[in-house]
Amino acid sequence: MNHWRARSSSRTSASTAAVGTRSLITLSALDTDEFQRLGETAHRFGEQPDAFAGDLEGARVGLLFTAPSTRTKTSFWSAGLTLGCSTLHLGAAELQVSTGETWADTGMVLAHYLDAAVVRTNGPQEELARFAARLPATVNAVTREEHPTQAVADLCALREHFGSAEGLRVAYLGEANNTARSLAHLTCLVPGMVLDAYTPEGYGFGARELREMNAAAGREAISQRHVLPDTPPPVDAVYTTRWQSMGVLRDEPEWRSSFLPFRITEKVMERFSGRTEAVFMHDLPATRDEEVTSWVLDSRLSLVGSQARHKTSAAAAALLHVLAR
Repeated sequence: MNHWRARSSSRTSASTAAVGTRSLITLSALDTDEFQRLGETAHRFGEQPDAFAGDLEGARVGLLFTAPSTRTKTSFWSAGLTLGCSTLHLGAAELQVSTGETWADTGMVLAHYLDAAVVRTNGPQEELARFAARLPATVNAVTREEHPTQAVADLCALREHFGSAEGLRVAYLGEANNTARSLAHLTCLVPGMVLDAYTPEGYGFGARELREMNAAAGREAISQRHVLPDTPPPVDAVYTTRWQSMGVLRDEPEWRSSFLPFRITEKVMERFSGRTEAVFMHDLPATRDEEVTSWVLDSRLSLVGSQARHKTSAAAAALLHVLAR
């Protein structure tokens, strides 16, 4: 059905049909070269988006979001507009997965109409994988397990602030949720980058998962502790997310008491700072004065605005990755 072609440019040759036969479901599936190209494209788009205008002219992209989304959905629409895509927005009420159709069957049908789908299920990643198997190209815009384009936006924000993400050390405080997992995969792919995860007991990465990620990195890239030390190793950035990930209420009645020691305050930022002050990162939305104080969120050391802006950079890079050779 590949009825459109990428515009001829320095990035895409005139003779190359834009056949989108790959997807971006997890960063862990990328090899080093693919990841470097993805990150470089996002960085360049962030610096000069107009240089990419019309590069995917005529591509039919479905934005399938079964859960609320302010930044991710809008950023893909914005990136698609710049790239020349025609986008169709389908919410939960417009998708028949809400009436019992499987994601695999939905993918089988939409493959006749779309060149690519950007999908937020908030459900298990295996559902998205079954959907993606039927489509020419699919981008994961959040499953229960991962949020890969958020990690690419984080990479852009770090690169913008520090010049490079290589060799940076990041402390993540909170639950090992989808954002944390994609941040961990990012860490494994960036040379010398280190992630110190501080997670409440019972809310962290599994031991096997940690071993597999470090094995994939070929080094001790990720560590995990369940207690916040008085003198933690100094880091370049401190990262957190909402305690109720994706807005899902927790069943455990006393869960907040487990999370309170990991709340980000001015004093916590000082504890994690070394010779230079650590910057603060959050994927948003934030519950102000719960996982982070408003003082930290709005401080001069907060990269939150940069992360939000670069969600469009990440969205553009993801679309180019799955649709352009």
